[in-house]
Amino acid sequence: MRETTSMAYVERVNLAVDYITAHLAEPLRLADVSRAARFSPFHFHRVFQALMGVTPAAFVKQLRLDKALFMMSHHQSLRRLSLTRVALACGFSSSSDFSRCFKQKFGASPRAIDLAAWRKAHRGELEAVAARLAGKPRLTRAPATRNPDRFRVEIRNLPERTVAYIRVSNPYKSDAVIRAIRRLIDWAERRGLADRPWYGYQWENPELVALDRCRYYVAVEAGRFTPAGEVGRFTFPPMTVAQVEVRGGVDLELRALQWLFGSWLPRSRYVPDDHPCFEAWIGRPLAHGLEYFELHAQVPIRRE
Repeated sequence: MRETTSMAYVERVNLAVDYITAHLAEPLRLADVSRAARFSPFHFHRVFQALMGVTPAAFVKQLRLDKALFMMSHHQSLRRLSLTRVALACGFSSSSDFSRCFKQKFGASPRAIDLAAWRKAHRGELEAVAARLAGKPRLTRAPATRNPDRFRVEIRNLPERTVAYIRVSNPYKSDAVIRAIRRLIDWAERRGLADRPWYGYQWENPELVALDRCRYYVAVEAGRFTPAGEVGRFTFPPMTVAQVEVRGGVDLELRALQWLFGSWLPRSRYVPDDHPCFEAWIGRPLAHGLEYFELHAQVPIRRE
């Protein structure tokens, strides 16, 4: 009975997280979020904080600031960037409100933050995790103008995708992602969905957001179904992606993403779109074990 109750609460918090993510640029009232999660507003605040570790308001502010940092990190000049545009796109009421919250979080104003140093510090932590997962130190990134791995970009226009997912908090610790993949494969096999396209994605960029605050989603295309327990449902709109094929270890995938963002994108006619990057598995996830992967790294893009 306790396990059933726990999964019911996970299901409802997933609904709240999905609602917040989909409406981040809009005013978010506690009553609306709790209604999406099918909770009484009186109890929702306490339940959300108990399961997520932060209050709903703090969670919303975190996501908005993370999104703002992402937008700023892909703009060529902070001096020419409109802070009002960033503030409104991320759900802040004004540029002054955004600047105040940003300085409280990052210790510097949006104009003064050293984004290169910020990315370098977080990239070092991410590369250390990649080296540990790969089992030995390897080349993690190449000079921006070079492509020693011979990555090739394919531009694809993807239709709307509805996925069944399991969300994993702090995915870079222990084997939580592997266990979530196995649980979702079992769920999909029971429903005849296991041979549909599989994805892995996270809304946060680990080069900008602390690894223990990243959320990883293992997902499978599922069409229409009723979400229950830890298995949630999310629909992505049609989008254009820059896709690179990866056949190798996690370090190769990391280099592919760094090359896409650091070399290919700045020289292309595109900018990153407001969607997470995807691991689109070739076949089922982990079909070749834990050290060799076959997948497409997909970065959502739009015309500049």
